[in-house]
Amino acid sequence: MRKDTDGYGALLLNALKTNGQGVVEITEREDGFIAASDWPPRYFSEHLGWTKREREAIRLVKGRVLDIGCGAGRFALHLQRKGLEVTGIDSSKGAVQVCKLRGVRHVLLRPIEEIGKFKPASFDTVIMMGNNFGLFAGFKKAKKLLRQLYGITSALGQIIAEAVDPYQTNDPSHLAYQRHNRKRGRMSGQLKMRIRHQKIIGSWFDYLLVSRKEMEEILDGTGWEIGKTLSEEGGKYTAIMEKTRN
Repeated sequence: MRKDTDGYGALLLNALKTNGQGVVEITEREDGFIAASDWPPRYFSEHLGWTKREREAIRLVKGRVLDIGCGAGRFALHLQRKGLEVTGIDSSKGAVQVCKLRGVRHVLLRPIEEIGKFKPASFDTVIMMGNNFGLFAGFKKAKKLLRQLYGITSALGQIIAEAVDPYQTNDPSHLAYQRHNRKRGRMSGQLKMRIRHQKIIGSWFDYLLVSRKEMEEILDGTGWEIGKTLSEEGGKYTAIMEKTRN
């Protein structure tokens, strides 16, 4: 029997039954650091419950939209209600199921690594909310995927991506992990982690936290540049990326 490793999807399916109440998200880092968060209700929140930064960012969305890492579909559903054409993708089977149950019209079981399957100029805006710039996983992979995003977006295409600056912390365990990363040739904010839910243990995956300077270094040569940044305390920020002008 094949073992279920979709911890994130199981969490969302369980949270759907309770609107996120009473469900805790457990993340485990490769060095043994474990965090428990009360984030599940946020995955189902309506527009009025979003942060100011999220509301400001979503107002900038236009045209045909690709929602990468759509999760429980809160951003896709909001944009649908505004009359926009939205395609959501997620690597979690459970997340895709939750999106469909909640009314997202077009959602695909597709990891970020397969965005190149979309036809050229398919989208005008790509959103990577919920700190989903992290899905790029690493420096080289990010550059490769950003070039693919360039190809599947229109001439005036844009990417709206949330990120976290890993250096905005004083936590000794996080600082030690960053040092360990640098010693082995990884970016400071490159995390190897997995998500657990009840008896289901997710597969390990890389997730990337970057400063704005590091993001600019990643964007260099991909056809994208940062046009605007929305920030808040704690190191979280949203970058609005535009296609570079020749």
